[in-house]
Amino acid sequence: MACLLETPIRMSVLSEVTASSRHYVDRLFDPDPQKVLQGVIDMKNAVIGNNKQKANLIVLGAVPRLLYLLQQETSSTELKTECAVVLGSLAMGTENNVKSLLDCHIIPALLQGLLSPDLKFIEACLRCLRTIFTSPVTPEELLYTGPDHQTILFNHGAVQNIAHLLTSVSYKVRMQALKCFSVLAFENPQVSMTLVNVLVDGELLPQIFVKMLQRDKPIEMQLTSAKCLTYMCRAGAIRTDDNCIVLKTLPCLVRMCSKERLLEERVEGAETLAYLIEPDVELQRIASITDHLIAMLADYFKYPSSVSAITDIKRLDHDLKHAHELRQAAFKLYASLGANDEDIRKKIIETENMMDRIVTGLSESSVKVRLAAVRCLHSLSRSVQQLRTSFQDHAVWKPLMKVLQNAPDEILVVASSMLCNLLLEFSPSKEPILESGAVELLCGLTQSENPALRVNGIWALMNMAFQAEQKIKADILRSLSTEQLFRLLSDSDLNVLMKTLGLLRNLLSTRPHIDKIMSTHGKQIMQAVTLILEGEHNIEVKEQTLCILANIADGTTAKELIMTNDDILQKIKYYMGHSHVKLQLAAMFCISNLVWNEEEGSQERQDKLRDMGIVDILHKLSQSPDSNLCDKAKTALQQYLA
Repeated sequence: MACLLETPIRMSVLSEVTASSRHYVDRLFDPDPQKVLQGVIDMKNAVIGNNKQKANLIVLGAVPRLLYLLQQETSSTELKTECAVVLGSLAMGTENNVKSLLDCHIIPALLQGLLSPDLKFIEACLRCLRTIFTSPVTPEELLYTGPDHQTILFNHGAVQNIAHLLTSVSYKVRMQALKCFSVLAFENPQVSMTLVNVLVDGELLPQIFVKMLQRDKPIEMQLTSAKCLTYMCRAGAIRTDDNCIVLKTLPCLVRMCSKERLLEERVEGAETLAYLIEPDVELQRIASITDHLIAMLADYFKYPSSVSAITDIKRLDHDLKHAHELRQAAFKLYASLGANDEDIRKKIIETENMMDRIVTGLSESSVKVRLAAVRCLHSLSRSVQQLRTSFQDHAVWKPLMKVLQNAPDEILVVASSMLCNLLLEFSPSKEPILESGAVELLCGLTQSENPALRVNGIWALMNMAFQAEQKIKADILRSLSTEQLFRLLSDSDLNVLMKTLGLLRNLLSTRPHIDKIMSTHGKQIMQAVTLILEGEHNIEVKEQTLCILANIADGTTAKELIMTNDDILQKIKYYMGHSHVKLQLAAMFCISNLVWNEEEGSQERQDKLRDMGIVDILHKLSQSPDSNLCDKAKTALQQYLA
C-alpha cells in the first residue's frame, strides 16, 4: 500500500510548488499594463538565484508570454526591458532552461530588440543574448561564425565602429573591442589587411596593439593584443620578420607560458604561440631559444605540483579539473616547435620523460589531448634520426596502432599520417607494425568517405610496399582486392589517385615480383593503365602511369603483355613525341626496357618496334636539346647496334 501512496504525495508537492508560481504567470495576462509591469518586476525578484522557481515558471509557460510582451509595439520600453531582464535571468539557470528558451525562438526576438532606440532595453537584450550564447547547448550557427559572417560584419563597418572604442576610458570597453578584433581577424586576410592601415587618433592599429601587450598592462589585455597581432600575421597582413612579431608578440606569448601565470593564461599563451610559429621555421628557432621555452613547457605536465603555490581551494579544484588543457597546449606547442628543425626536435625529445609523456597522452580520456599528442608525435616523426632511435626505444608504434583501432576521424587523419612515416623503409618500426595487422587496418582506411583517410591509407601501403618481400606485396593485394585498387584508380581526389599509382609502381618492382603480380592481375592492370593514359589527367598522373609501364616492361614474362597490346604500344609511341619532356622520358624508359638486347626475345621486340617507327623517333630524340632525353635515346639506339 505504501508504494501506491507514493505517487499522489509527489503530485501534491509538485502542485503546491507550481501553485505558488502560477500567480506570477497569471499576472502577465492582466488587462492593466501597470499591473503587468509590476508582475514582471516581482517575477524578476523571485527568480534571482532560485533555479527551482525558474524551472517552475518555464513549465507554466512564462517564456512565450514574456517574449510576446517584449515584441509588442504597445508595450512600454520599461516593460520590454524588464521582460528581457527576466529572460536573461532564466537563461542563467540550467542548460535545460536555455534549451527551453531556444525552443521558443528567443534569439530572433532579442536581435529585433537591438533595433530599439532605447539603450537600457538594448543592454538588457545584449546581456540575455550573451548569457544564451555562452551556454554550450546553444548552436553556434545561430549567430555570426565563420568567414562569411566575418565578412558581413566587416562590410557593415564593424572595423570603423569598433576601432575608436580602443581609446575608451573604460577598461571593459577596451577589452571587448580588442576581443572583437581578434575574432574578426582570425584566418581572414581581407579583414587583417584592412586592420593594418586603420588609424585611431593618428596611430596605426598594430602600434596600439603593441602598446597593449606591454608588461605593465593587465595580462588579459596583453594576451588578447598578442592574439590580434598573431592572427594578422598568419593572415599575411604582417610579415613574420616584422619587429612587432619577433620582438613583441612572440616574447609576450612565451611570457604567458611561465608557471607564474594562471592555468588558463598558460593554455591560451601556448596555443596562440603554437599557431603563430606553425608555418615559419625562423620563428620556431627564435621561440625555442627564448626564456628556455622547451624546458618551461615540461612544467605543463607536472601541474599542479605537490608544492603548488595555490592556496585557494576553489582555484585548486578548478585547476585539477582543467590540468588536461595544459597537457594539450604543451603538445600543440611542441608540435609547432619541432615541425621543421632537426635540432629543435632533438631538444624536445631529450626533455625529461618526453617520449613517455607523449605515449601516455595517446591513451588519455580527453579526445583533444589525444589529438594534440598524436600531432606532436607526427611532428617529431619527420626526423629520420628519431625514427631510428627514440621512436624504436619507446615502441611508439604500439600505442599508435591502438589509437588507430577506434578513434574519431580528426585523430585518425593525423595518426595514419604518422604511420606513413613509421612505415618508411629505414624505420625499424616497419617490421613489428606489419606483424600487428596493419595491412588490413590500412586497407580499411582506403574505403573511408574521408579523402584524407583514403590518401593516408594508400600512402602508408605505398611505403609498406617499397622494396618489400613478395609475401608482403601479396598480402597487400589480397587485403585491398583488385576491385578496390581500381576504385581508387578512378577516385575523384587527385592525391588518392597519385598515391595509388605510387603503390602500384612499388608493387611492380624487382623482376620476379613483377612477373608474379602480372601473371595474376595483368589483364586488369593493363586495362587501368589504358584508361588513365586515355583520360583527362595531368602530367604527373600520366608520368606515374608510364613509369608503371616501364616497370612492367622490365619483367621477364610481364613485358609480353605490352608487346602483345598494340593499343598500349601506340600510346607509348605517342608520348615519346609529346611536348612535355617528363612524359617523353617516362615513355623512353618503357622502350629501353623493351629493346634491351641481353634479354630473351629482344630481337623480335626490336623488329616490331622498328616497324612501328620507334627507331625513327629515337634518332630524332637523340638530337634533343634536353641532355637526359638525348642520352636515353642514344642508349636505346645502341641496343639496336649491339
